[in-house]
Amino acid sequence: MSSERQLLRGALIPTLIVGLISVIASTFLKGFSGFVGAILAQAIVLIFFAAHLVVARLTRDADPMTTMALAMASYFVKLFIFGGFLLLVTKLVPVENCNRTTFGISAILATFAWLGGEIATYLKLKTHLQLPK
Repeated sequence: MSSERQLLRGALIPTLIVGLISVIASTFLKGFSGFVGAILAQAIVLIFFAAHLVVARLTRDADPMTTMALAMASYFVKLFIFGGFLLLVTKLVPVENCNRTTFGISAILATFAWLGGEIATYLKLKTHLQLPK
């Protein structure tokens, strides 16, 4: 199994567990608007972080400068796309349909779960970096 696939799996499992708990709690506490807010947050976090692993997979054999350039470009593209998405949600979706508080809390929890799972998996990979002589 490739290291990218292991990282994806290691990050996805805790994120889905936290996401499910977040959606259930948000729905219970805030109703339908909490459900929508939590689902949107989970989708955004999953897409944002999974795209990074896709770029890592595509640039696996590229030189480090190309990899860094593509990683930075993908980061800024994601930043502008999701910034636009958040702007559209705040302007077009009424507060009654999407609870902003549950959205924010769910996004933060999903981010911590993803990063924690990815870090824990990375530490288990024991990848070796070739150092220059």
